[in-house]
Order: sequence, then structure tokens, then C-alpha cells
Amino acid sequence: MQNQVIQFASFILLPTESIFAFISFAVPILCLTTTKHRRLLLFFSYFGESPKQQSPSEAERKAPSKLPSNPEEVEDLRRSTAANPLIAFTFNELKRITENFRQDYMLGGGGFGSVYKGYISQDLRQGLQPIPVAVKVHDGDNSYQGHREWLAEVIFLGQLSHPNLVKLIGYCCEDEHRVLIYEYMARGSVENNLFSRVLLPLPWATRMKIAFGAAKGLAFLHEAEKPVIYRDFKTSNILLDQDYNAKLSDFGLAKDGPVGDKSHVSTRIMGTYGYAAPEYIMTGHLTPRSDVYSFGVVLLELLTGRKSLDKSRPAREQNLTDWAVPLLREKKKLENIVDPRLEGEYPIKGVHKAAMLAYHCLNRNPKARPLMRDIVDSLEPLQGQVAVGDDNSNFNSNSTWNVSSTTTHNYE
Repeated sequence: MQNQVIQFASFILLPTESIFAFISFAVPILCLTTTKHRRLLLFFSYFGESPKQQSPSEAERKAPSKLPSNPEEVEDLRRSTAANPLIAFTFNELKRITENFRQDYMLGGGGFGSVYKGYISQDLRQGLQPIPVAVKVHDGDNSYQGHREWLAEVIFLGQLSHPNLVKLIGYCCEDEHRVLIYEYMARGSVENNLFSRVLLPLPWATRMKIAFGAAKGLAFLHEAEKPVIYRDFKTSNILLDQDYNAKLSDFGLAKDGPVGDKSHVSTRIMGTYGYAAPEYIMTGHLTPRSDVYSFGVVLLELLTGRKSLDKSRPAREQNLTDWAVPLLREKKKLENIVDPRLEGEYPIKGVHKAAMLAYHCLNRNPKARPLMRDIVDSLEPLQGQVAVGDDNSNFNSNSTWNVSSTTTHNYE
């Protein structure tokens, strides 16, 4: 789904009636009284479903990029930072791979451009293995921000390799073309599988497998030698292979995490509304626990089968976290929010455990959220559970997290 724009620090006057219930963390900074309405001066305004937060200004998008922008400069930078070999494709080679970007090869699209299925054949170039690929074509946006997001993917996925990160095979930086070539993920995004009206609903065991794999990917990023904050964790950025193994994709908004005695990174507020942590939205302070909040939203989507934002639902249910979080600790009410398409085919105690995990991830206090390593440990016992009541783990609605754990984990 193409994200629409949400801008912060817009200083827009809104009548009380028009302020959506799901903007629970909107902080009024000035109140004015008129004869008809009380108006609030807000830091932001809402422009549609699942929008991006604080897209760069029009002036920034049109400004020329000062980053490496020709093939030689990009390759020099990539080689100086990369641990994984990437292939520099020509645009003509990509035309052959996608049969000139055939329309029926298109896998999807968004604000960045389009993604096509392709196939690298043995005769394309000597030494290349024949494999199916996904070719992500940026839409000609070579502004500073557009090129920066493209380059971020080249650099981060050139540095990092993990079973739960999508593999970047190569790239193309030729004239105005900015293209990324990934391994092909046969089942597409979690978003398309979870919310599809055509596909069969994902079984409980598959949902927990997805959560486990995605958690391992995030944990790897957070505990890498140079920590990385993903910043845009959501169902559309989690891709699935044929066996429903989850892999994180789209590193355009990823940031280097804080190092040394720094507690956070201060940055422009970017991400997707409905998934971004409230403290990040209000302060611009980004930490690994910002990703933990986003993970909690996705876990809640897997649990309920509902989107993080859904304007088609009653007003009180449009924002998933506002509606569901108060119910997560109540056993009797919890089963009423579980995805009805599961038709009761899930382990009750496993659902309780997943619900409490989501509850802690969504804590308004970021320091009270678990680390991703703790989340991986909590999800591991939930793997493979299919029958009702087959979970022997203990459910404790008053459980707490050891947020300062230093245990070494292997996320392979």
C-alpha cells in the first residue's frame, strides 16, 4: 500500500470533533476557545491510512544529492564498508532479467517505485548462478532523500548478513536509474498474507513462526558490532519465503544505533504512523526500544488479524493499540480479540503469552520494554504449537522483564 504523508510541527488548527480517537499521543500545545469550537494547536495532522511520518520537504526532495551518485563512487563506498559481495548490474542486464520490466512480472509498488520478478540466467554474465530475483526500481527520485534511502540499503545490506534479513544480491546505479536486486521471496509480505481476503488465514503456528523469525532479525541488528535501528518495522516490510520464514526488507530508513555512553540517536521523525513509538514521534529520540514498540504492534496484528490503523472500523477500534492494549491483560476478554478466522484453533496459554509479550512491548515507557533478545527467548517456546491447550508455559499477567540482561544469544 502506498503510504500517504503525515507531517509533524505543521501547526494546524483543528476542531475537537475532527481529532481522531486513534491519535492518543497527540499533545496539545495551545488551546483556543471560539463560539463554536475549541481548537487545538497540534504538532501534527493526519492525512489518511498508514501514512509515512514527516516526509522530507518538497525543497529537500528536489535538492541535488551530495552523496556518492555515480557507479564508481557508489562502488568505492560500498567496498570500503561492505562485508558481502554485491553485483553491480547494468540497466540493460536488468531489462533482460525482467524481460523489459513486463507488466505481468510486477510484484507490487509503493512510494518508492515498483518491484518486478526476474530471473538471472546462466548466459547473463559468466559466473552468475541462475536464480529468481526481485528487482526494486526506484521511481527516478534522485533527490538527496531518495538517493540516501537507496544508498542506505546498499550499505546496510552490504554490511549485514543473517537468515532473517532479505539478501541483497546487487544494485544498479546508472544515469538516473537506482535499482536494487534481492533474493526472491515466494510468498510476498506478511501484510498481504495476513490481511488477504483471498488467501486462507495464516494458522497460529505460522504466525508465531513469523514473529520469531522477525524478532531474530531485529535482535541481530540491535546487537551487531555496529548496532542498527531498523526504524520502519511493519508487516509490509517483512517478507516470507516458500516455507514462511520471515526476513526483514527495505532498509531505506535504517539508522546506526547509539554507541558508547549515548542513550539515543536524535533524528528526523520518519517511519509509518500506527507503528512508530510515541516517544520517538514526540522527541525524535530513536533507540532500539523504538523498534521494540513497532514489534509489539506487529505482534498485535498477528494476534488479532487487524491492521494497525483501520478507518473502516468503529471509531474506538480504528487504532489497534488503543483498542486492544487495555484488553491484553484480561484473560476473559482476550479471547474476544483473537483473530476470529482462526476459529479457536490455537493454544490458549500460548495466546496469553503472546498477548503479554505484546503488552510489554507496547509500554509507554521505553525503558520498561523488553530487549529484542528477551523477546526471542519468549517466542521460542511458542514455536510449533497447534492444538488448543498444548502450551505448558506459565501465564502471569503481572510478569516483568529484566531489561538489563547481558546474556549472550545466538540468533542464527
